[in-house]
Amino acid sequence: MAGAVKCHPEFVVMAFEDSDATSLYLLSKQRTFLCNALQAVFLCLQATGQTSLTMTSAVLATTETYTRTQYCRWPCQCPRSPPRCAAGVSLVTDGCDCCKACAKQRGESCTEADTCDFHRGLYCDYSGDRPRYEIGVCAQIVGVGCVLNGVRYKNGETFQPNCKYNCTCINGAVGCVPMCTNSRPPLVWCPNPKLIKMAGKCCEQWVCDDSRKIRKTSPRHISSAAYEGEDEAWQKNCIVHTSPWSPCSKTCGLGISTRISNDNEQCRLLKESRLCNMRPCEVDITQHIKPGKKCLAVYRANEPMNYTISGCVSKSSYRPKFCGVCTDNRCCTPYKSKTIEVRFQCPDGTEFSWKIMWINACFCNLNCRNPNDIFADLAHYYDYSEIAN
Repeated sequence: MAGAVKCHPEFVVMAFEDSDATSLYLLSKQRTFLCNALQAVFLCLQATGQTSLTMTSAVLATTETYTRTQYCRWPCQCPRSPPRCAAGVSLVTDGCDCCKACAKQRGESCTEADTCDFHRGLYCDYSGDRPRYEIGVCAQIVGVGCVLNGVRYKNGETFQPNCKYNCTCINGAVGCVPMCTNSRPPLVWCPNPKLIKMAGKCCEQWVCDDSRKIRKTSPRHISSAAYEGEDEAWQKNCIVHTSPWSPCSKTCGLGISTRISNDNEQCRLLKESRLCNMRPCEVDITQHIKPGKKCLAVYRANEPMNYTISGCVSKSSYRPKFCGVCTDNRCCTPYKSKTIEVRFQCPDGTEFSWKIMWINACFCNLNCRNPNDIFADLAHYYDYSEIAN
């Protein structure tokens, strides 16, 4: 205690505060340091003849300064199931050697119970919590950096070399976590499934690569296809989210399909609607099934037609494709489609536009469901969104 020049308790405490941080932490763990500090204060007060009240105040002040919170409790009380940690965060045993916990990351607070992620080369730095040394901050152990693709990264630095991976430099080694989840390929109806890059998306998605050349059946003035499945992207300060289109409300004739999207200026979730026509009700498609076959996946009329809504007729004629039928237990549904906008003209001269589902391809399978059955989602169906061209 070379720092205790005069016999005053505050100087005695100051001397201990100036001790080496590592030694001080070890002493406090063994409860030895607190006893020595109190004994020094007592001897100092006794030598100067101060009152018992001063002694009590000094002891209380010193005790409050150096008493550390006990974060561990025994016996251990752990939850039934371990926590689910974020991608790249280690699941470790806590500092109490009791329960599984998500390791604290760089810059997060740590205690004797909440330990830092040692897999990432982190340790708990208590130097900012003097003199208790009770709550620290996870810091990086000094180590060598990393070089990846000609770019140098510091030890402990987290970075994304591309949109598919989130990586961390750990003492010369680079560890990465994939950002793209493994998707499932299409069902057996697809002879040549392929993972391709979709426009505006980072992760590849499965599409069915049909070797047969599919002719463009949409009008020339219609824009290119848009992906019909779940969509999420950044737009200004809004995370744009668009749900898949619901199944058509009717299995034949003109029906309606809906989805939810916030792709608007207000970034508000709104309900969107489009018309759909899976197949004509007045045509017996089974008559068009080839001999020896049980299904006709796609049916297309020979002559162009006009859409009709409440007496209003589309200004242009179209020759759309429809999903066919099967003679067994299979049903045919679209897997390639887009949304087009059709202009209608009414007998009184007024005009309006409606979005309509434009079918490009269908497939026949056993996953048949009634779109109007509210209990249909309780059954097991493969969840595959329609695939864009």
